[in-house]
Amino acid sequence: MKKIILFIAALIFSTLFYGKSIGLNLSLFSILTLVILIINNKENFKIKRTLIYSAMYLATGIAVFFHDSTLAIIANIVSFFTLIGLLSEHKASIYVNWLNGLYTTIAGFFHRNYTVNEATQTVESKKEIDYLHIVKIVIIPAAIVIVFIGLYQNGNPIFNELIEKIDFSFINIQWLLFAGLGYYLFANIHKPIEVEPATSQDLKTGNLLFKTKDFSIPVLKQENQLGIILIALLNVLIVIFLITDITFIITNEEVRGSVFSNQVHSGINALIASIVIAIIILLYVFRGNLNFYKENKTVKYLAFTWIILNAILVLSIAVKNSQYIYYFGLTYKRIGVLVYLILTLTGLITTLIKIDKTKNIWYLFRSNTKAAFVVLVIAAMVNWDYHITNYNFNYAKSMDINYLIDLSDNNTFLLKKNSESKTLNTDIQKRIQIKYENYCIELYTNSWQELQYNNFKLKLK
Repeated sequence: MKKIILFIAALIFSTLFYGKSIGLNLSLFSILTLVILIINNKENFKIKRTLIYSAMYLATGIAVFFHDSTLAIIANIVSFFTLIGLLSEHKASIYVNWLNGLYTTIAGFFHRNYTVNEATQTVESKKEIDYLHIVKIVIIPAAIVIVFIGLYQNGNPIFNELIEKIDFSFINIQWLLFAGLGYYLFANIHKPIEVEPATSQDLKTGNLLFKTKDFSIPVLKQENQLGIILIALLNVLIVIFLITDITFIITNEEVRGSVFSNQVHSGINALIASIVIAIIILLYVFRGNLNFYKENKTVKYLAFTWIILNAILVLSIAVKNSQYIYYFGLTYKRIGVLVYLILTLTGLITTLIKIDKTKNIWYLFRSNTKAAFVVLVIAAMVNWDYHITNYNFNYAKSMDINYLIDLSDNNTFLLKKNSESKTLNTDIQKRIQIKYENYCIELYTNSWQELQYNNFKLKLK
């Protein structure tokens, strides 16, 4: 029964994707994948975490239908691997989920059915398969039937004419091969597997830090002194920088584009790098037994202060970036800076928790990779091209209209609307009209597998 379900899923897979671009088909594939996984892993879908990740995977698939963006497609693929890996071991870290999901997708079938004999260094089947019997029931009958067809053709002209009229041109070999690829994919993922020893090692590794055998009071006293001096100096330095930085923001309400460009592109990159280095320094200082040294309160308080000051630095960078957006409009790079700042702030918060609760570095990996995944999924839900265009036309003091035209087709209808209501030069209007006409042609020629939300918007126009 399960093989029949996989066979049907493979035919649907080929119908959805063979010779088609991405659109409604990826949303339907997400639903199909969930159906296959639920049928074969019913117990796992009673777990809350599995339901949450399933919803995130389905949401990214639906996002592709509403705005066929590269980010949404990437988020859908990552969510796919995450869900597959989660089903292999729901207690594993998210990066182990990715590893298990990727491995299952590529080699799940072979992992379940074959094993490597270390003694003979050969690949052996886990199941006894009678290949000779398969040859007997498939190849031999087919060969004999072909021979008799040839004989009967020579012996009966009417039978010969009937055979010659049989047309097999309707059979698309490439479509069948694509269906075979679909069957292989579903055969791999229907029962997710674990990569060992990565999964078991991850399960054994907790989030807490423990005192080691080389605990030495004299050594820790020196480390504590070094930490106090280093972090105290860095606190003084960052306070001075923040004062000058905030002064710059307050006293420069109207600034030239060149000044902002230097502040954003050069200054912000340097500041973000400094925050990352700050986190690395704290991880080094609190890497081991200093966490259990009774006289470490001062260095801890200094570390907490430095983390808070770095968080204020993140906010000052966000203000600069927002000012840049206000004057010169939204772009993907400026949105990327804000996303990077969110992840950096998350890193600072988790570093503070690590120091306060005596967590290890694995806690940081687990919490921050999970945060990055959530941010990716949330970002995929937004039609950025539309919102960039809408903001720049209505709120930005100046904008690069050529940049907006070069964005994906997700902003085409909005560009067309603004070209009709706002004063634009003739060349820009022509470019927008060409983009609009080309996109309309693409939408009109979409098959049902390639349908997008904009297909329905176009019909309503």
